[in-house]
Amino acid sequence: MAKLSITSQINFSFKICIFLFTVSTVSAQEPQKIEGKMGYNQPNQYMVKSAVKLADNMEPVMLFEQQNENAKKKLDELQKKTGKKPNIVIFLLDDVGYMDMGFNGGGNAVGNATADIDRYAHSGLILTSAYSQPSCSPTRATIMTGQNQIHHGIQSPPMYGQPGGLQGLTTIAQLLSAQGYTTQAIGKWHIGENEGSQPQNAGFDDFRGFLSVSDMYTEWRDPAYNPEVALSPDRFDYINKLPFNKSDVHASKGGKIENLYTIDTESIKDLDQKWMQYGVEFIKKQKGSKKPFFLYYGTRGCHFDNYPNSYYLGRSQARTTYSDCIVEMNDIFNTLMKAIEESGEAENTVVFFGSDNGPEAEVAPHGRTPFRGAKGSTWEGGVRGPAFVYWKGMIQPRVSDGLFDFADLFNTALSLAGKPGAELAKLVPPKTYIDGIDQASFWINDDGVSNRKSVFYCWNDEVSAVRIDEFKFMPIVQILNSVVQAGHIGGFSGTMQRSNASNMFNLYTNPQEDETVGIRHIPLGVPLQAEYLRYREVLKKYPPRTQISLK
Repeated sequence: MAKLSITSQINFSFKICIFLFTVSTVSAQEPQKIEGKMGYNQPNQYMVKSAVKLADNMEPVMLFEQQNENAKKKLDELQKKTGKKPNIVIFLLDDVGYMDMGFNGGGNAVGNATADIDRYAHSGLILTSAYSQPSCSPTRATIMTGQNQIHHGIQSPPMYGQPGGLQGLTTIAQLLSAQGYTTQAIGKWHIGENEGSQPQNAGFDDFRGFLSVSDMYTEWRDPAYNPEVALSPDRFDYINKLPFNKSDVHASKGGKIENLYTIDTESIKDLDQKWMQYGVEFIKKQKGSKKPFFLYYGTRGCHFDNYPNSYYLGRSQARTTYSDCIVEMNDIFNTLMKAIEESGEAENTVVFFGSDNGPEAEVAPHGRTPFRGAKGSTWEGGVRGPAFVYWKGMIQPRVSDGLFDFADLFNTALSLAGKPGAELAKLVPPKTYIDGIDQASFWINDDGVSNRKSVFYCWNDEVSAVRIDEFKFMPIVQILNSVVQAGHIGGFSGTMQRSNASNMFNLYTNPQEDETVGIRHIPLGVPLQAEYLRYREVLKKYPPRTQISLK
């Protein structure tokens, strides 16, 4: 056996320890012993159980009547107390990895303390199997529409004036606005700059942030990263004239974008702080309001390039620009949560915390994951990130490995707003397929289990993999080092290829996904492949929509 270097041994041991920490934490649900049978039935495991179809244009759900009744009773009691529906906050980080936060074993252990985030996580429901799309714009569109990237069509990030957008799609903000919510978007948008796709035209009452992604405002300006552009006047002017917005902007519902100031390598240092203050002011204004609010908050951090301001420069133990940024994100989240507490809205506000994808791994320094792959891939490292839900007095502190897809935020938010389950199907066009599932009862019940049977991993307009329980079947795989052998190799490196029908992974015994168990575990491979084939039939009836793609 080849001897590992000291560094490799440490990294390998650390990843294994982190993984064991994550999956061995006690959950609220208990295994069920069946008299006269060997072993136990485990919670959140549905491989041989049938899901229920609520509407033709919605994914089938695992239906738990008592869990739903308990959740409804709890919500009704809260509404009687507060006189309004619950506030909903989605706090979305950029390119932050599963192992960056302390509640998943990172934090101090990787040189960036996240004490405040960890405190809220441990006071809420930690989701160890929460899934995004492989990259940022697809995930953001998924949150907005309840569709995966195969259906909404934004399959890769629009860059430097490339087309993209939400026009013609029904958004979470539009539907919540119709239910009487005040809707606010702050921070990173990156779902399309064309007029019909801008946030003030996609259901939000107000928007403050930027329309694209961090590096588009900096990399071509910085001689340290792109000297071939920054030090070439002709090339610099070419980029500067491309049709993308270069400013921190503001817009009100139905209005035009107002450019506040140009974002460059200096002004970007304080951008997250300015957005945080805007968020605090918004929350303060909601105090005593008879209307509930929906706040979609997308941070700039910690997408490269990171330019820490003077306060955060070197503040992390690791002293990298990435870890400094993580420390800043901890403080920003804590400040917003304090504002919610001080406004008196904490007991009526549910907060979802997550990252838009796994860590970007081509440009160092970057985030960390114990899993294979990174942003841009459908290995676990690309789509499985840190996530939890916090709701003071409503969500019992616990950890669950029940499957959760970011598309579920769409259904769950509308459920909390009074449109649960199949009622959502009536709010979208009949040709719109909703990939999300109502998870309100999963969140709210003290021992709630996931209502989702499976997760589909998307690559452009195709299904790359499907997971049920701890097993994952993968018909399309990424070979990260198939092209280059040096440097930082991440999810945008390498090639995609079709795999044999036996590529199946047990994510509990082999989270690194480097050991296929398909041939030895055919009894479970059969229902897993059947689920994959079921969704292929869905795609025949509700075909893929491609608006922007890497193909």
